[in-house]
Amino acid sequence: MQISAVASVNLTIADIERSLDFYTTVLPCKKISDREVAGVELDRLYGLPNVRFRVVKMQMGNETIELTEFLTPKGRPIPADSRSNDRWFQHLAIVVSDMERAYQHLCQYGATQISPNPQTLPAWNSVAGGIQAFYFKDLDGHNLELIHFPEGKGQPRWQNPSESLFLGIDHTAIVVADTAASRSFYCDQLGMKLQQESKNSGLEQEHLSGVSGVQVRISSLRAPKGLGIELLEYTKPNGGRPIPDNTCANDLWFCQTAIAVQNIVATAQQRQAVQRIITGLEPPLGINEDFFIQDPDGHSIRIAQYLLEDG
Repeated sequence: MQISAVASVNLTIADIERSLDFYTTVLPCKKISDREVAGVELDRLYGLPNVRFRVVKMQMGNETIELTEFLTPKGRPIPADSRSNDRWFQHLAIVVSDMERAYQHLCQYGATQISPNPQTLPAWNSVAGGIQAFYFKDLDGHNLELIHFPEGKGQPRWQNPSESLFLGIDHTAIVVADTAASRSFYCDQLGMKLQQESKNSGLEQEHLSGVSGVQVRISSLRAPKGLGIELLEYTKPNGGRPIPDNTCANDLWFCQTAIAVQNIVATAQQRQAVQRIITGLEPPLGINEDFFIQDPDGHSIRIAQYLLEDG
């Protein structure tokens, strides 16, 4: 597959105005588009009746995310007992220039914490040692992460001098059941490249994720441009729950990663997924044609032909 970039992540939210306040005040995102759309094409695409939704594209640094509120029909909330090892877990990793300042900023607004405080991963971990991280949630319960890369860690661009506290979005992380199966999907089928892998454990990882006795295998994947994708396989504990089979796009735990390709028609034919193609769909999706596929754990992927800015 001729993948160009991991272009964006779409979060289904309950109330667009409430979420806009969070993502532009608690987090310094900038709204760059805001549209409402409906039609039978969307009913077919999402497998839902009388679909009408509002989608807002937000930018932080050079990266974008999309927030979608299904005006009709409404979906279900994220389960109140969700844990970091459940396979519907998907977070956005927001890079900060100063972890303590960023953490105090979140505390000022009363953000819902998963981690009790920022964690510095131990030096014995040659890949992640020295990285600072902190898990929290938005108003609907979507998982977010603050991350600070010390010198020599992460992409070189995160080391560039900046007066900004929030620099951008490095990656999205998803929980998977089997690393080998997921790497086969994302690397062998989608064309992403493995950058590095590590195994995290210990008190710092327990405090970070809110999961006791944790051992997690992490695979960091990259496309030529855009966000990275991290695969998180919790080898301990093994009680993480699968994504419900009846998940729909209007359920608030539904997250969708948008992957840009160079030729979507050829890609669809290659994937034998032409039954999900919509032709001539205009913005707000920002594409001409797209279709959906699922990874081995049921995480939703939108294959799209985007016009991407350099960077």
